Amino acid sequence: MRMHIPDGFLDAKTAIASGVFSAAGLGTALRHTRRHLHSREIPLIGLTAAFIFVAQMLNFPVAGGTSGHLIGATLAVVLLGPSVAVIVMSSVLIIQALIFADVGLFELGANIFNMALVAPLCSFIVYRIIRKIFQDNRGQLFAASVASWCATIIAAVVCAGELVWSGTAQWNVVFPAMVGIHAFIGIGEALITMLVLAAIGNTRPELLEDKSRSNSGKEQKAVLLYGILIILGLLIFVVPFASKLPDGLERVAKTFGFENKAIENQSFSAPLKNYRFYGFELSETSSILAGIIGAGSVFVFLFVLSRVIVPKSKNGMNSKTPPL
Repeated sequence: MRMHIPDGFLDAKTAIASGVFSAAGLGTALRHTRRHLHSREIPLIGLTAAFIFVAQMLNFPVAGGTSGHLIGATLAVVLLGPSVAVIVMSSVLIIQALIFADVGLFELGANIFNMALVAPLCSFIVYRIIRKIFQDNRGQLFAASVASWCATIIAAVVCAGELVWSGTAQWNVVFPAMVGIHAFIGIGEALITMLVLAAIGNTRPELLEDKSRSNSGKEQKAVLLYGILIILGLLIFVVPFASKLPDGLERVAKTFGFENKAIENQSFSAPLKNYRFYGFELSETSSILAGIIGAGSVFVFLFVLSRVIVPKSKNGMNSKTPPL
């Protein structure tokens, strides 16, 4: 479940309202991206989405027998800009819903609103403010870490608000519980984001600069190969050891007695539901395969989508996404 809201936690009005806001935000991001995206950025977009998908499989333990995982919104914002980050995060959630049933279809709009709109927007605002004060490389890492923590907290607050508006929980109960747990999870988010950006800065610093938008084809292929190797390394050496403890929302739902409101969509059967192949338990090796399928699906989905939304007339232009 992670911070993903399962079907049954929200009522119809909340699911529909959040879905409308999500559609509007995603549409705006697509229009902005169409105007500014260069075709040479497309591989990096797919690679970032694939990395975030895999990173979200890596739950890490936090206080009180609870686990957390990377949302990835700040990482996407820093590497790609806010509009593309919205598209990347939305795509990850859509693939998680359709292939893994890791996101409720009825609640997909709410999950996109929380993690693909609110989290990137919060990350962008906080990151920009801090970067204006601290403009060196260390300032970039500091800004990204603070933005990551803030985005995690804000997304948790919005999720709590949706649960309250749906009548699932009371504000004075769910708000402090969600904020308290995700304050610890946000520290993990901040550390992971900072470490990833530091690694990128040491190995491929051009990706953190605007000139990365116009790299040569050879450099783009090198970045793509490097990223694929990292993703495979995470899947093989880290995913099998991910924490099995309940995540923040699961812990809150269990503690306050509304976990049984989660329902399964009987009309839709995802092929790798709960990371099982049509109900069959996956071994560690098969779990790695499931991760490869998911990461590959996100990459292909975004590659095709980006090709569709980028006008052919821009393929040879030096158009750039506005830098952060």
